[in-house]
Amino acid sequence: MSETDREQLATALRRTDINPPDRIAMGFALGKVCEDQGNHERAFAALNAANAQLRELATWHAGAFHTHVDAMLAASARLPAPTDATLGHEVIFIVGLPRSGSTLFEQILAAHPDVEGASELPDLEQVLSEESARRRQPLLQWIGIASADDWQRLGQRYLERTARWRQAKPRHTDKLPSNWLLSGVLAAMLPGARIVDARRDALEAGWSCYKQQFYRLPHFACTLTDIAAYIRDYERVMALWQAADPQRIRIQRYEALLAGPEHEIRALLAFCGLPFDPACLDYHQATRSVRTASAAQVRQPLQRDTARAAHYGTLLDPLRFGLGIPTIK
Repeated sequence: MSETDREQLATALRRTDINPPDRIAMGFALGKVCEDQGNHERAFAALNAANAQLRELATWHAGAFHTHVDAMLAASARLPAPTDATLGHEVIFIVGLPRSGSTLFEQILAAHPDVEGASELPDLEQVLSEESARRRQPLLQWIGIASADDWQRLGQRYLERTARWRQAKPRHTDKLPSNWLLSGVLAAMLPGARIVDARRDALEAGWSCYKQQFYRLPHFACTLTDIAAYIRDYERVMALWQAADPQRIRIQRYEALLAGPEHEIRALLAFCGLPFDPACLDYHQATRSVRTASAAQVRQPLQRDTARAAHYGTLLDPLRFGLGIPTIK
Protein backbone atom coordinates (compact mmCIF):
# COMPACT_ATOMS: atom_id res chain seq x y z
CA MET A 1 0.00 0.00 0.00
CA SER A 2 1.35 3.42 -0.98
CA GLU A 3 1.70 6.51 1.19
CA THR A 4 -1.27 7.99 -0.67
CA ASP A 5 -3.38 4.97 0.23
CA ARG A 6 -2.23 5.26 3.85
CA GLU A 7 -3.24 8.92 4.03
CA GLN A 8 -6.61 8.16 2.46
CA LEU A 9 -7.21 5.50 5.11
CA ALA A 10 -6.17 7.89 7.89
CA THR A 11 -8.45 10.58 6.48
CA ALA A 12 -11.38 8.17 6.28
CA LEU A 13 -10.88 7.30 9.95
CA ARG A 14 -11.49 10.94 10.89
CA ARG A 15 -15.02 10.79 9.54
CA THR A 16 -17.81 10.63 12.11
CA ASP A 17 -20.26 8.49 10.14
CA ILE A 18 -18.27 5.22 10.24
CA ASN A 19 -19.80 2.47 12.36
CA PRO A 20 -17.63 1.03 15.17
CA PRO A 21 -16.80 -2.37 13.59
CA ASP A 22 -15.58 -0.72 10.38
CA ARG A 23 -13.64 1.93 12.30
CA ILE A 24 -11.91 -0.75 14.37
CA ALA A 25 -10.99 -2.80 11.28
CA MET A 26 -9.68 0.31 9.54
CA GLY A 27 -7.59 1.18 12.60
CA PHE A 28 -5.89 -2.22 12.62
CA ALA A 29 -5.31 -1.93 8.87
CA LEU A 30 -3.75 1.52 9.30
CA GLY A 31 -1.50 0.19 12.05
CA LYS A 32 -0.20 -2.58 9.79
CA VAL A 33 0.41 -0.20 6.90
CA CYS A 34 2.32 2.23 9.11
CA GLU A 35 4.46 -0.56 10.55
CA ASP A 36 5.20 -1.95 7.09
CA GLN A 37 6.34 1.54 6.06
CA GLY A 38 8.54 1.96 9.14
CA ASN A 39 6.39 4.61 10.84
CA HIS A 40 6.27 2.90 14.22
CA GLU A 41 4.96 5.73 16.40
CA ARG A 42 2.04 6.24 14.05
CA ALA A 43 1.47 2.49 13.87
CA PHE A 44 1.30 2.29 17.66
CA ALA A 45 -1.14 5.21 17.84
CA ALA A 46 -3.47 3.61 15.29
CA LEU A 47 -3.38 0.21 17.01
CA ASN A 48 -3.83 1.78 20.43
CA ALA A 49 -6.98 3.58 19.27
CA ALA A 50 -8.38 0.50 17.54
CA ASN A 51 -7.80 -1.70 20.61
CA ALA A 52 -9.40 0.87 22.91
CA GLN A 53 -12.52 0.87 20.74
CA LEU A 54 -12.53 -2.92 20.61
CA ARG A 55 -12.28 -3.11 24.40
CA GLU A 56 -15.29 -0.81 24.74
CA LEU A 57 -17.41 -3.48 23.04
CA ALA A 58 -16.57 -6.06 25.72
CA THR A 59 -14.06 -5.70 28.54
CA TRP A 60 -11.78 -8.58 29.50
CA HIS A 61 -11.05 -8.77 33.25
CA ALA A 62 -7.56 -10.00 34.10
CA GLY A 63 -8.34 -10.54 37.78
CA ALA A 64 -11.38 -12.70 37.12
CA PHE A 65 -9.44 -14.74 34.57
CA HIS A 66 -6.56 -15.25 37.02
CA THR A 67 -9.04 -16.57 39.61
CA HIS A 68 -10.53 -18.92 37.03
CA VAL A 69 -7.08 -20.22 36.08
CA ASP A 70 -6.28 -20.93 39.73
CA ALA A 71 -9.56 -22.81 40.12
CA MET A 72 -8.87 -24.89 37.00
CA LEU A 73 -5.39 -25.73 38.24
CA ALA A 74 -6.68 -26.83 41.63
CA ALA A 75 -9.49 -28.92 40.16
CA SER A 76 -7.30 -30.53 37.50
CA ALA A 77 -4.71 -31.58 40.08
CA ARG A 78 -7.17 -34.03 41.66
CA LEU A 79 -8.25 -35.99 38.56
CA PRO A 80 -8.23 -39.81 38.65
CA ALA A 81 -5.65 -41.90 36.83
CA PRO A 82 -6.94 -42.87 33.35
CA THR A 83 -8.50 -46.25 32.68
CA ASP A 84 -6.73 -46.45 29.30
CA ALA A 85 -3.48 -44.50 29.18
CA THR A 86 -3.35 -44.76 25.36
CA LEU A 87 -6.75 -43.19 24.71
CA GLY A 88 -6.34 -40.26 22.34
CA HIS A 89 -2.98 -41.26 20.87
CA GLU A 90 -4.42 -40.23 17.49
CA VAL A 91 -4.53 -36.58 18.51
CA ILE A 92 -1.84 -33.89 18.61
CA PHE A 93 -3.04 -30.75 20.39
CA ILE A 94 -1.21 -27.52 19.59
CA VAL A 95 -1.77 -24.84 22.21
CA GLY A 96 -0.29 -21.53 23.30
CA LEU A 97 -0.63 -17.84 22.64
CA PRO A 98 -2.09 -16.67 19.35
CA ARG A 99 0.57 -15.45 16.91
CA SER A 100 3.26 -17.66 18.44
CA GLY A 101 3.92 -20.11 15.63
CA SER A 102 1.12 -22.60 16.23
CA THR A 103 -0.01 -22.48 12.60
CA LEU A 104 3.59 -23.03 11.48
CA PHE A 105 4.01 -26.05 13.75
CA GLU A 106 0.72 -27.48 12.55
CA GLN A 107 1.79 -27.00 8.93
CA ILE A 108 5.01 -28.90 9.64
CA LEU A 109 3.13 -31.77 11.25
CA ALA A 110 0.45 -31.79 8.57
CA ALA A 111 3.13 -32.24 5.92
CA HIS A 112 3.71 -35.70 7.42
CA PRO A 113 1.88 -38.48 5.54
CA ASP A 114 0.32 -39.76 8.78
CA VAL A 115 -1.13 -36.46 10.03
CA GLU A 116 -4.19 -34.46 8.99
CA GLY A 117 -4.10 -30.78 9.90
CA ALA A 118 -7.56 -29.96 11.27
CA SER A 119 -6.82 -26.37 12.41
CA GLU A 120 -8.80 -24.79 15.28
CA LEU A 121 -11.45 -27.27 16.37
CA PRO A 122 -14.28 -26.46 18.80
CA ASP A 123 -14.86 -30.11 19.72
CA LEU A 124 -12.98 -30.28 23.03
CA GLU A 125 -14.88 -27.33 24.48
CA GLN A 126 -18.14 -28.64 23.07
CA VAL A 127 -17.72 -32.10 24.61
CA LEU A 128 -17.14 -30.51 28.01
CA SER A 129 -20.12 -28.19 27.47
CA GLU A 130 -22.31 -31.18 26.61
CA GLU A 131 -21.31 -32.82 29.88
CA SER A 132 -21.97 -29.62 31.83
CA ALA A 133 -25.44 -29.45 30.28
CA ARG A 134 -26.08 -33.12 31.09
CA ARG A 135 -25.04 -32.65 34.71
CA ARG A 136 -26.62 -29.18 34.95
CA GLN A 137 -23.42 -27.93 36.52
CA PRO A 138 -20.60 -25.72 35.24
CA LEU A 139 -17.30 -27.42 34.47
CA LEU A 140 -15.54 -26.41 37.67
CA GLN A 141 -18.28 -27.96 39.80
CA TRP A 142 -18.12 -31.42 38.28
CA ILE A 143 -14.41 -31.81 37.40
CA GLY A 144 -13.57 -33.00 40.90
CA ILE A 145 -16.31 -35.65 41.08
CA ALA A 146 -15.98 -37.15 37.59
CA SER A 147 -14.69 -40.72 37.67
CA ALA A 148 -12.07 -42.33 35.47
CA ASP A 149 -14.90 -43.97 33.52
CA ASP A 150 -16.53 -40.56 33.03
CA TRP A 151 -13.34 -39.12 31.60
CA GLN A 152 -12.88 -42.13 29.32
CA ARG A 153 -16.44 -41.67 28.05
CA LEU A 154 -15.75 -38.00 27.34
CA GLY A 155 -12.49 -38.84 25.59
CA GLN A 156 -14.29 -41.35 23.39
CA ARG A 157 -16.93 -38.72 22.63
CA TYR A 158 -14.21 -36.33 21.45
CA LEU A 159 -12.76 -39.03 19.21
CA GLU A 160 -16.21 -39.72 17.76
CA ARG A 161 -16.75 -36.04 17.01
CA THR A 162 -13.37 -35.68 15.32
CA ALA A 163 -13.34 -39.00 13.44
CA ARG A 164 -13.86 -37.18 10.11
CA TRP A 165 -10.33 -35.81 10.40
CA ARG A 166 -8.86 -39.31 10.51
CA GLN A 167 -10.60 -40.81 7.49
CA ALA A 168 -7.54 -40.49 5.24
CA LYS A 169 -4.74 -40.39 7.83
CA PRO A 170 -4.42 -42.03 11.28
CA ARG A 171 -3.58 -38.89 13.29
CA HIS A 172 -4.88 -35.32 13.36
CA THR A 173 -3.92 -31.99 14.89
CA ASP A 174 -6.22 -29.79 16.97
CA LYS A 175 -4.81 -26.28 17.02
CA LEU A 176 -7.09 -24.18 19.21
CA PRO A 177 -4.58 -22.03 21.17
CA SER A 178 -6.77 -21.54 24.25
CA ASN A 179 -6.86 -25.31 24.92
CA TRP A 180 -3.77 -24.73 27.09
CA LEU A 181 -6.16 -24.11 29.96
CA LEU A 182 -7.45 -27.68 29.56
CA SER A 183 -4.04 -29.36 29.56
CA GLY A 184 -4.70 -30.84 33.00
CA VAL A 185 -8.13 -32.12 32.00
CA LEU A 186 -6.62 -33.82 28.95
CA ALA A 187 -4.43 -35.96 31.23
CA ALA A 188 -7.59 -37.77 32.33
CA MET A 189 -9.74 -37.41 29.22
CA LEU A 190 -7.27 -38.11 26.40
CA PRO A 191 -4.09 -39.24 28.17
CA GLY A 192 -2.54 -40.67 25.01
CA ALA A 193 -2.70 -37.35 23.18
CA ARG A 194 0.40 -35.25 22.73
CA ILE A 195 0.35 -31.52 23.50
CA VAL A 196 2.67 -29.16 21.66
CA ASP A 197 3.00 -25.80 23.42
CA ALA A 198 3.94 -23.28 20.71
CA ARG A 199 6.17 -20.83 22.54
CA ARG A 200 7.57 -17.58 21.14
CA ASP A 201 9.50 -14.77 22.84
CA ALA A 202 6.89 -13.29 25.17
CA LEU A 203 7.47 -9.65 24.18
CA GLU A 204 7.24 -10.43 20.46
CA ALA A 205 4.21 -12.68 20.96
CA GLY A 206 2.44 -10.12 23.11
CA TRP A 207 3.06 -7.30 20.66
CA SER A 208 1.92 -9.51 17.78
CA CYS A 209 -1.34 -10.18 19.64
CA TYR A 210 -1.85 -6.44 20.14
CA LYS A 211 -1.60 -5.91 16.38
CA GLN A 212 -4.18 -8.59 15.56
CA GLN A 213 -7.90 -7.90 15.57
CA PHE A 214 -9.68 -10.73 17.40
CA TYR A 215 -13.38 -11.21 16.85
CA ARG A 216 -14.19 -13.42 19.81
CA LEU A 217 -14.88 -10.97 22.61
CA PRO A 218 -14.01 -10.16 25.32
CA HIS A 219 -10.36 -10.73 24.44
CA PHE A 220 -7.21 -10.28 26.49
CA ALA A 221 -5.27 -8.56 23.69
CA CYS A 222 -6.82 -5.09 23.87
CA THR A 223 -4.32 -3.64 26.38
CA LEU A 224 -0.64 -4.32 26.91
CA THR A 225 -1.13 -4.88 30.64
CA ASP A 226 -3.89 -7.43 30.04
CA ILE A 227 -1.70 -9.22 27.52
CA ALA A 228 1.08 -9.47 30.09
CA ALA A 229 -1.31 -10.83 32.73
CA TYR A 230 -2.64 -13.45 30.32
CA ILE A 231 0.86 -14.53 29.32
CA ARG A 232 1.90 -14.92 32.96
CA ASP A 233 -1.10 -17.15 33.67
CA TYR A 234 -0.53 -19.22 30.54
CA GLU A 235 3.19 -19.71 31.14
CA ARG A 236 2.82 -20.75 34.77
CA VAL A 237 0.10 -23.28 33.95
CA MET A 238 2.05 -24.87 31.12
CA ALA A 239 5.28 -24.90 33.13
CA LEU A 240 3.55 -26.86 35.89
CA TRP A 241 1.97 -29.43 33.60
CA GLN A 242 5.02 -29.84 31.41
CA ALA A 243 7.28 -30.40 34.42
CA ALA A 244 4.81 -32.96 35.79
CA ASP A 245 4.56 -34.93 32.53
CA PRO A 246 7.21 -34.05 29.92
CA GLN A 247 6.32 -37.15 27.88
CA ARG A 248 2.87 -35.66 27.25
CA ILE A 249 3.68 -31.97 26.77
CA ARG A 250 6.48 -30.43 24.72
CA ILE A 251 7.37 -26.74 24.82
CA GLN A 252 8.24 -26.05 21.20
CA ARG A 253 10.08 -22.77 20.85
CA TYR A 254 9.67 -20.73 17.70
CA GLU A 255 13.13 -19.18 17.95
CA ALA A 256 14.72 -22.64 18.30
CA LEU A 257 13.03 -23.69 15.07
CA LEU A 258 14.49 -20.66 13.30
CA ALA A 259 17.97 -21.45 14.62
CA GLY A 260 17.95 -25.17 13.79
CA PRO A 261 14.99 -26.20 11.61
CA GLU A 262 15.90 -29.82 10.90
CA HIS A 263 16.96 -30.57 14.48
CA GLU A 264 13.77 -29.10 15.91
CA ILE A 265 11.50 -30.75 13.35
CA ARG A 266 13.08 -34.15 14.01
CA ALA A 267 12.62 -33.64 17.76
CA LEU A 268 9.02 -32.53 17.31
CA LEU A 269 8.18 -35.58 15.20
CA ALA A 270 9.88 -37.90 17.69
CA PHE A 271 7.89 -36.37 20.56
CA CYS A 272 4.67 -37.03 18.62
CA GLY A 273 5.71 -40.63 17.95
CA LEU A 274 6.11 -40.02 14.22
CA PRO A 275 8.98 -41.26 12.05
CA PHE A 276 10.97 -38.55 10.33
CA ASP A 277 9.72 -37.62 6.87
CA PRO A 278 11.60 -35.09 4.69
CA ALA A 279 8.29 -33.60 3.55
CA CYS A 280 8.10 -31.91 6.95
CA LEU A 281 11.19 -29.85 6.09
CA ASP A 282 9.36 -28.55 3.02
CA TYR A 283 6.15 -27.78 4.90
CA HIS A 284 5.58 -24.60 2.87
CA GLN A 285 4.94 -26.69 -0.23
CA ALA A 286 1.95 -28.45 1.35
CA THR A 287 -1.36 -27.70 -0.37
CA ARG A 288 -3.71 -28.04 2.60
CA SER A 289 -6.16 -25.27 3.45
CA VAL A 290 -5.02 -22.92 6.24
CA ARG A 291 -7.73 -20.88 7.94
CA THR A 292 -5.87 -18.60 10.34
CA ALA A 293 -4.19 -15.19 10.19
CA SER A 294 -0.84 -16.92 9.53
CA ALA A 295 -1.97 -18.56 6.28
CA ALA A 296 0.38 -16.49 4.10
CA GLN A 297 3.43 -17.03 6.31
CA VAL A 298 3.23 -20.83 6.30
CA ARG A 299 3.25 -20.85 2.49
CA GLN A 300 6.82 -19.49 2.62
CA PRO A 301 10.15 -20.86 3.86
CA LEU A 302 11.14 -19.85 7.39
CA GLN A 303 11.50 -16.10 7.83
CA ARG A 304 14.22 -15.14 10.32
CA ASP A 305 13.44 -11.42 10.50
CA THR A 306 10.08 -11.59 12.26
CA ALA A 307 11.04 -9.62 15.40
CA ARG A 308 9.32 -6.23 15.54
CA ALA A 309 9.01 -5.18 19.19
CA ALA A 310 12.40 -3.44 19.39
CA HIS A 311 11.24 -0.82 16.88
CA TYR A 312 8.71 0.52 19.40
CA GLY A 313 11.13 1.35 22.20
CA THR A 314 9.54 2.63 25.39
CA LEU A 315 6.03 2.44 23.91
CA LEU A 316 6.02 -1.24 24.89
CA ASP A 317 7.27 -0.67 28.43
CA PRO A 318 3.84 -1.52 29.96
CA LEU A 319 4.16 -4.94 28.34
CA ARG A 320 7.78 -5.31 29.43
CA PHE A 321 6.91 -4.31 33.00
CA GLY A 322 4.02 -6.79 33.16
CA LEU A 323 6.24 -9.59 31.86
CA GLY A 324 9.05 -8.78 34.29
CA ILE A 325 11.37 -7.70 31.46
CA PRO A 326 13.63 -4.69 32.13
CA THR A 327 12.12 -1.54 30.70
CA ILE A 328 14.08 0.71 28.36
CA LYS A 329 16.01 3.48 30.14
